[in-house]
Amino acid sequence: MKEKQDGITVKKADDFSEWYTQAVIKSEFVDYTSVSGGLAFRPDGYFAWEAIQRATDALFKEAGIQNVYFPMFIPERLLAKEKEHVEGFNPEVAWVTHTGDSKLDERLAVRPTSETIMYDSYSKWVRSWRDLPMRYNQWNSVVRWEFKHPTPLLRSREFLWNEGHTAFATREEADAERDVILGIYQRILREFLALPGVVGRKTDYEKFAGAEATFSIEHMLPDGKVVQGPDFHSDGQKFAHAFEIKFIDRSGKTEYAYQNTFAISTRELGVMVGVHGDDRGLVMPPRIARVQVVIVPIYNSETMESVLKEAEVLRKRLEGKFRVIVDSRDVYSPGWKFNEWELRGVPIRMELGARELAERKVVLARRDTGEKIGVALGEADAVVGRMLDEIGESMYKRAADFLAKHTHKVKDYAALKDVVEKGAGFAQAHWCGSHDCEAKIKEETGAKASNMPLDAQRGAEGGRCVYCGKPAAHVVNFARSY
Repeated sequence: MKEKQDGITVKKADDFSEWYTQAVIKSEFVDYTSVSGGLAFRPDGYFAWEAIQRATDALFKEAGIQNVYFPMFIPERLLAKEKEHVEGFNPEVAWVTHTGDSKLDERLAVRPTSETIMYDSYSKWVRSWRDLPMRYNQWNSVVRWEFKHPTPLLRSREFLWNEGHTAFATREEADAERDVILGIYQRILREFLALPGVVGRKTDYEKFAGAEATFSIEHMLPDGKVVQGPDFHSDGQKFAHAFEIKFIDRSGKTEYAYQNTFAISTRELGVMVGVHGDDRGLVMPPRIARVQVVIVPIYNSETMESVLKEAEVLRKRLEGKFRVIVDSRDVYSPGWKFNEWELRGVPIRMELGARELAERKVVLARRDTGEKIGVALGEADAVVGRMLDEIGESMYKRAADFLAKHTHKVKDYAALKDVVEKGAGFAQAHWCGSHDCEAKIKEETGAKASNMPLDAQRGAEGGRCVYCGKPAAHVVNFARSY
């Protein structure tokens, strides 16, 4: 039987966009469907999302957040209740107008986000200070249809996420939630996706429609473009006024609730692929890999029985601790299997042949570095455990070093333009706070204000705006984005 290896045909450094598309499709992580911009998550891709979902959900529950579920259809009258919110989403909304041949009396929006349908219920459920805080979350999918050129996972017209929607009696309580939620997201990014990110506040122009303030974690991809990751929105009382979410406080006075919203989405899987993958395919962080260890038996007709038997013994010994399989398909050569599992990003490959069997050892190959080591069969469990931990830490460190190296502090507009035009990453600059300057920078360079890093704001004192030269109010990371 002639083998055909359908591997990646372009180098990541030469054409990141084409490499990325081939990587997510040929690795069988996701696939296209007949719906433009709508993806099918294949087992490896959906396992990764489930791992993120389970871990995030557990941390939410520890923090006191409860899960709920609301309809995916939103009556137009509800979507229109908060003017700024509806204007921000209107171009992206998909509408249901008919059932069969009958026209609906009122259009129904296919959920672009759930504030309006949820807060209609919150207005009925919140009556007294005793009903607060109300800290609810739902896991669902949303549809946003505006953009013309979808990118798998990074820009999909339907994506999976969590929607946290909380309400508090005081601004202080609502504000205190921000660090809790962003801390949960940072932990998930580091421990499960091996991804660093820049935590900061969005400019007023870039903030979520309807929010008082948006805080985001921004990622950088190898082509120098940035992608917004998990976010947290301080909504103040804007939605509470629009939806009459009010309560009687302890003194008997009527007050409006203070609200927050927050989310992490399947976009993170696209960031993970882009940041960690290489010319051979995906490089999966161990904690979200459906298969953590693949055992590849190497044999001929004479050694097949003994090698396969030992491979199965090894699998049974490992399976209680790790997600492990034996690739015993006899229609493919070991080399073909090596390439396939590298394409799919499995963290550790075990090679077991007659020579290894005679020496009572197994060869371990790391996907992230390609390093190979021989290990005694009896020590394989312990070594695999240590190696998986080392892979996760090494992947995170490599990505964090890349982010640091590609964050450039610039003093003038010429330097900002140079960083952006070279696709060199973040141009971190002083900014006066004027939307006119922000808009001019975007118009002239294609770079938007990614966010204002929280850990850099002290540096704004005494600085001058990179565009107009007026006294600075903030430090901003500018970059082109997806």
